[in-house]
Amino acid sequence: MAKTMPITFAESAFQDLEDILAYYAGQAMPQVGSRFVAEIITDIELLSSQPRMGRIVPEFEQDFLLELIRPPFRIVYRVDRDQVRIVRVWRSERLLKLSQDD
Repeated sequence: MAKTMPITFAESAFQDLEDILAYYAGQAMPQVGSRFVAEIITDIELLSSQPRMGRIVPEFEQDFLLELIRPPFRIVYRVDRDQVRIVRVWRSERLLKLSQDD
């Protein structure tokens, strides 16, 4: 059986998911926000057994900072020796900026 890694979330990533839900609720489409967040969580769960499945984030070109594209979102994460840390979940057209807790 393949080794799995624990997944942790930066506070910024939690806030991003909440912001997605709030945005679509404000647009009178809460089901769309819920669907996007569910799909994002499904993608994140895959990282436990396949942490290197994403691509290197082009803005930083660091081999430990990767992203999955779930249109229209980018799931940005770090691969550390003992965990996968979800850093941000942003609209794919936005340039990435990391906060201090990432």
